[in-house]
Amino acid sequence: QVRLVEFGGGLVQAGGSLKLSCVSSGRTFGNYAMGWFRQAIGKEREFVASISFGCGYAPYADSVQGRFNISRDNAKSTVYLQMDDLKPEDTATYYCAADAQPFRVLPGLTSREYAYWGRGTQVTVSS
Repeated sequence: QVRLVEFGGGLVQAGGSLKLSCVSSGRTFGNYAMGWFRQAIGKEREFVASISFGCGYAPYADSVQGRFNISRDNAKSTVYLQMDDLKPEDTATYYCAADAQPFRVLPGLTSREYAYWGRGTQVTVSS
């Protein structure tokens, strides 16, 4: 089975930065696309960013474009989300997700395309 564990959430002021990490276990990490999603209280889960198995393509939601950066270290079975210039509207629980099939060049942009999920890490941005 695949397990995902997120780290790095916390409380920051607007304009600050956080770096989230997600450690995977249970299969060959480097063969699968990975994604980050977030969900605020009372709202639906939304796409943040994803990255292909070969790191060649990494789409972002319009709301975070230019501020967030997704990356991965296959040797460490870890995907990262560097978040800069954080805004109060970024406040949410952030989840990492793993694709169900290997070698996907174009990672999915919706939650239903991912088979495995972490339990989430809370990010709170004060104004």
